[in-house]
Amino acid sequence: MPDLPIFDLTGQNALITGSSDGLGRAAAELLAQAGAHVWINGRNSERCEEVAQDIRAHGRSASALPFDVADDTATTAAFSALAEAGGLSILVNNVGMRDRRMAQEFTRADLQRLMDVDLVSPFRLCQQAAAQMAAKGYGRIVNISSIAGLIAQPGDAAYTAAKAAINGMTKALAAELAPQGINVNAVAPGFFKTAPNAAAAQDPAIAERLQASSALGRWGDPRELAPAILFLAAPAASYVTGQVWAVDGGYTSHY
Repeated sequence: MPDLPIFDLTGQNALITGSSDGLGRAAAELLAQAGAHVWINGRNSERCEEVAQDIRAHGRSASALPFDVADDTATTAAFSALAEAGGLSILVNNVGMRDRRMAQEFTRADLQRLMDVDLVSPFRLCQQAAAQMAAKGYGRIVNISSIAGLIAQPGDAAYTAAKAAINGMTKALAAELAPQGINVNAVAPGFFKTAPNAAAAQDPAIAERLQASSALGRWGDPRELAPAILFLAAPAASYVTGQVWAVDGGYTSHY
């Protein structure tokens, strides 16, 4: 095996969707620290530029690339900009939405909206990213799934279906894209303290559940997920593809 700079991403373009906050921002900051030029994505252009400026203020490389991942026209335009910038080497599919309701409460429109954001959009992004990566003969795709795609609970059927599909898509794309030098993996986060989870993080019942059902017994910090993404995006993971990696404080192992 050649001597690899195992966590050096110098010269690589990395798009992290939903990176203007939370898990995506933590991943973007760490990939930039490893040398990548990171593209900060979200629907709020001002927020994306603020995050990119903050990363640059730390002596790293970043640009804002605001677009709605559910908008095919905007996505195609964004990938044209990436091609002009040298093409994409790393895609972190982080954007997602969650709609916690019992299955009988979903209309077709509700279900379609969730699937468009959580499954169809990541699939389409993988397609466009793979085209640019194949031209290089190298690429890393990291899909952000969820432990909801590995285990089930009442009131989460639609989200669980979408994330289970992401896991299957990850494995299938890994097999399909390997001959083109592209590795595809997924990270399945557990309970992380992000803005959408702010209320849940203060819920004593959830704290009790974590204490009883996970090895570490606590919420995760977004900065604790980012190293898993970095590993899968880096040369260090050259022999890893088609995997779904739960980063959950041991929750699924105790389920």
